[in-house]
Amino acid sequence: MERVDVSILGRDYSMACLPAEKDALLEAVRLVDQRMSAIKNAAKASGNERIAVMAAIQIASELLRMKAPSGPLANVAVGDFKRKIEDMHAALDQVVGLPAQSR
Repeated sequence: MERVDVSILGRDYSMACLPAEKDALLEAVRLVDQRMSAIKNAAKASGNERIAVMAAIQIASELLRMKAPSGPLANVAVGDFKRKIEDMHAALDQVVGLPAQSR
């Protein structure tokens, strides 16, 4: 594991990640910092916790609405796709006689 020091909304954090995941982590930190800064500036919101929750909800909403660019799954949102996979896992577990698992 590698230690990575980052700053989000002017506050410093130390995180650990695998060296191969460092660039993705830094990109995620930049996105969160940008989103939180925009919320703080636009809404004049106070309190980092409230700003963080609002940013998390915006990012999660975008992720769930995201769709594949082309192909047979082009019209399926990520959240719907995840639910379909979970349903298939449950059906397969029933067929082979395994107890239902939480995924």
